[in-house]
Amino acid sequence: MRPHRHPEEELAIRRDFDAVVNMSPSTLEAWLETDQSKAVGFTRRGESESVGRQSARRIIEIRARPPEDLTEADYTHMKKVIGYARRHLAQRPWGDVTHTRWRWSLMNWGHDPLAGRTQDERGLG
Repeated sequence: MRPHRHPEEELAIRRDFDAVVNMSPSTLEAWLETDQSKAVGFTRRGESESVGRQSARRIIEIRARPPEDLTEADYTHMKKVIGYARRHLAQRPWGDVTHTRWRWSLMNWGHDPLAGRTQDERGLG
């Protein structure tokens, strides 16, 4: 049995998570197969995959669960994703970010800052 957060706190976390994670699970899965995804991020000693790519896999798992099945660890990860994305977005580089490590790193955390553009405009077509 997991310790319960207040239902309003859980709802706020899910709302913020859903606002930040703007890539669908299928889009995120496809992104993880790209060389760009594999080229960015911090990899801990002894591990073969970056923290961001591990996070993406966890995001896909979280998105597959109904809210009532989310665990305390899921909520903790959701808060980590929200914090990472907000900090990273505040560091947006000047100019076109289409083919930047900054964007690719965010995408490993489930957020495409160019969402809403066509695939060609995002450099994915």
